Amino acid sequence: MMSALEKFTLEFHLETTPKLLYTLISSPEGLTRWFAHTIKSGEDVYLFQWEGNEQAARLVQAKDNEYVVFQWLEDYHKDLFLEMRIETDPMSSGITLVISDYAEATDVDFSKRLWSAQVGQLQRLFNS
Repeated sequence: MMSALEKFTLEFHLETTPKLLYTLISSPEGLTRWFAHTIKSGEDVYLFQWEGNEQAARLVQAKDNEYVVFQWLEDYHKDLFLEMRIETDPMSSGITLVISDYAEATDVDFSKRLWSAQVGQLQRLFNS
């Protein structure tokens, strides 16, 4: 039996524009540059593929240059959401990417490290 899932939220400060970041978090082309090796999409369903793993999710909410929310479609994860939100602070340069995700309680630290590595790849896209 799997343990209970725990929601966690991470914030990453990025030096980019909301428009560019939104493209990278909402489109299959953008997401393959940092989030998954390949992404197939049809309608609002995205099939994310990593090495030896794949997960399907439906894009259930999106607002241009602000946020995307994916709902996982596998039975075990079907009530879980992945949210990526773009926050701007008029007092500082850059923006904040806020990621809300779920992991088993024993895997939260691993999941946070994985997200940090993935967002590191995303950050390198802005610095090249």
